[in-house]
Amino acid sequence: MSMDLKVDNPVPVKDITDEEEDLPKRSLYIFGTDVSQIPCFRSSWLYGISGGIGIGLITFMRTSRGNFSWNVGVGSLCAITVAYWIPCRYLYSKSAIEYAKLQKGIRAAAVYEGSALEKEVMEKSEDV
Repeated sequence: MSMDLKVDNPVPVKDITDEEEDLPKRSLYIFGTDVSQIPCFRSSWLYGISGGIGIGLITFMRTSRGNFSWNVGVGSLCAITVAYWIPCRYLYSKSAIEYAKLQKGIRAAAVYEGSALEKEVMEKSEDV
């Protein structure tokens, strides 16, 4: 006696990469802004928090003064976060501006490709 199993609606086999797509994206919203979309936010806070905790603990171990250590830890958190945020945002803005200029140049090159203006520019660049 043989048993034949028939499946009417087979369950599709999922790939490992499909698991990421099924998970809902969790984000933190502050004043209606998704902070995960702010450049440099995550790294600035991570460095600030870890630095604040570390400096606060070291201060407590050296002085044994709880309130003072707490104030030093929070102050260093703020200082490290701001000190990391400013150069990170500056470099981000600088690269965004350079990218916009490059994109504008590529569009202009596509428009002038094969025209007399392109030949003139190429001749001038060869002379230099």
